[in-house]
Amino acid sequence: MASASLQFFAFILALCGVFGDIAATLLPNWKVNADIGTNIITAVTQMQGLWMDCTWYSTGMFSCTLKYSILSLPVYIQAARTTMVLSCILSAFGICITTVGMKCTKLGGDTDSKNHACFAGGVCFILAGIFGLVPTSWYTREIISNFLDQTIPESSKHEPGGAVYTGFISAGFLLIAGVIFCSSCFKRQQGAWIYPPKEHHFPSTEQESNAGYNLKDYV
Repeated sequence: MASASLQFFAFILALCGVFGDIAATLLPNWKVNADIGTNIITAVTQMQGLWMDCTWYSTGMFSCTLKYSILSLPVYIQAARTTMVLSCILSAFGICITTVGMKCTKLGGDTDSKNHACFAGGVCFILAGIFGLVPTSWYTREIISNFLDQTIPESSKHEPGGAVYTGFISAGFLLIAGVIFCSSCFKRQQGAWIYPPKEHHFPSTEQESNAGYNLKDYV
């Protein structure tokens, strides 16, 4: 029961990680630049994401521009696009596989098949967490290096946006869920290897009883 409850908890973490991963991939606020200017009424917030750049005005207007050209983008944005999409795909596969392999479900067949499915889903979650952690770390490093660069004007400097923090948290959830799924299956298999089922044989008793009958026959 404890293992089933732990797997269910890991499944909830993985669901939160999947939704957060998809949200972080689609959100336009990977880096934010707030230009207040001389008047709060004319404040402008510029946001840049993986797929679009958006501008929000204090008057309530909001406009976005899609990034159509892939080759014109910096390398870290291209890499972030690829790895975040892979993270979403792997995490979705992990949800489908672990649904079959969890102990609280009636899918997947016997215990060994469910253990293998659960372990495969955990590996998918771990890979998805790694693919989600790499672009967010790289993106944050680029933002910080540009922010500390004295040659870049203040109007062109940005700060990490909410999508970056969402990506970090989602990657952590996926990593934790993957480790829980893999460790729960590994412990069960390891216990079966260390403590194999004992077989009860009584050859000596049977031989002694047969020997006793033989002696009585000769007497």
